[in-house]
Amino acid sequence: MRIFFNGFVLVLMLVATFVSESSAQDNGTVKVFILAGQSNMEGKAPNKLLEHQATDEKTRHLFEHLRKDGQWIVRDDVFIKFLGRKGPLTIGYGSPDRTGVELEFGNAMGNYFDEPVILVKPAWGGHSLFKLFRSPSAGLPSDEILQAELDQAQKRTRDNNQKNQKNDPIPTMDDIKLPYGSSYRNMMAEVHDTFQNFETMFPELKGKKLELAGFVWFQGWNDQYGAEDEYASNMKHFINDVRKDLGQPELPFVIGVMGQNGSKPASGAMLTIQKAQLAMEEIPEFEGNVKAVRTDELVDKAAEQLYPEWKERFEEWQLTGGDHAYHYLGSAIWFNRIGKSMGQAMVEMLKNNR
Repeated sequence: MRIFFNGFVLVLMLVATFVSESSAQDNGTVKVFILAGQSNMEGKAPNKLLEHQATDEKTRHLFEHLRKDGQWIVRDDVFIKFLGRKGPLTIGYGSPDRTGVELEFGNAMGNYFDEPVILVKPAWGGHSLFKLFRSPSAGLPSDEILQAELDQAQKRTRDNNQKNQKNDPIPTMDDIKLPYGSSYRNMMAEVHDTFQNFETMFPELKGKKLELAGFVWFQGWNDQYGAEDEYASNMKHFINDVRKDLGQPELPFVIGVMGQNGSKPASGAMLTIQKAQLAMEEIPEFEGNVKAVRTDELVDKAAEQLYPEWKERFEEWQLTGGDHAYHYLGSAIWFNRIGKSMGQAMVEMLKNNR
């Protein structure tokens, strides 16, 4: 427990620092939104697909508001920091050469606010809420779970040492505990870095004051593998801890509900996680400040229909989708619809909480 707690305290101290330092000057405010999660928050719609569909007569109407004079709009009032990348918002701030929900969400925020907007996007593929994004108040898993994880890790190391004539150190319980909550701490460090260094990252905003305005969560896939029953508890802890650690007890929170099932009903672990995510907005203390957005209802049916034959119809597929089902088929239309709906949910909360 000590390893998990001490790492968190360090982040908490850093977050407390940015609150005071960002108040030094006030030549106008900048609204800040955190967009966190795993690979689907990274963004998986290929830029080449966006380029095609933005000019194809069958789909271009879906992208017209994002373009001007035949080019993608580069916002001069919305900025983004996605780990080591930063700049004015346009396409391409997803995984390499890809785009995600930040495009439509950022445009919605830019259109809503008179003030500039910064999106901070701490997102890493394959990171579960059960482990890497686990927040401090959730604590560590049971001793039985940790011991089973240790036994497996030690066996893998011993077997690998014997097979490859190596002498790697045998994992300890501290090694097992250390990763828990690491992405949560890294997320907070990303937020702190933005508040500390935004004037260097975005010189256009020099002299302004940052104001945290909302949080968007898009995650769930990796919790299907044995952690689904704990998702509701971990999600509630996560929301409460984010708000506590950032000093905003009613910070508007949008959850992108798992929806890779598309037109088909979800089942099994995915359905369990969907129900857990949807249930967050029904918790009394979250009423009016947490919104869950169904993503399956936004499915790109053309991509969904073609996907089973994507290998046989590959050239056609490249003009329709760009990834597998777990990444929403890499559909630019689907990702944009999700981002737009997330933006609408956020605006609704912002209006109601004025």
